[in-house]
Amino acid sequence: MSKSLPLLTPVETVACCSPVTREPLSADAAVRISPLLKALADPVRLRLLSLVASHADGEACVCDLQEAFDLSQPTISHHLKVLHEVGLLERSKRGVWVYYRVQPAALGDLAALLGGVGA
Repeated sequence: MSKSLPLLTPVETVACCSPVTREPLSADAAVRISPLLKALADPVRLRLLSLVASHADGEACVCDLQEAFDLSQPTISHHLKVLHEVGLLERSKRGVWVYYRVQPAALGDLAALLGGVGA
């Protein structure tokens, strides 16, 4: 019976890495982290993350976010799902609505990965 290594989410991979200013990322870490950065590279998703983070009580549902975009509710839900899948957003279902909240540790880990760039 062979043991396999646990699969880490992009956010978990970032949390395990030293800042890029201290030492180069391994090829494996770069492959695992790139989905997180790819998710954030989309302007709609970056704005959604910001809107959720700055929303009252730090959480929002699609119904709260839809008016900020000229996009359909299913499209916004898709972008929120991508942010959730990479570990940037938590979600909880209440009735027919899904509420999203920023995963603060994920943002902190991402900031630590970039570690003082531009300072």
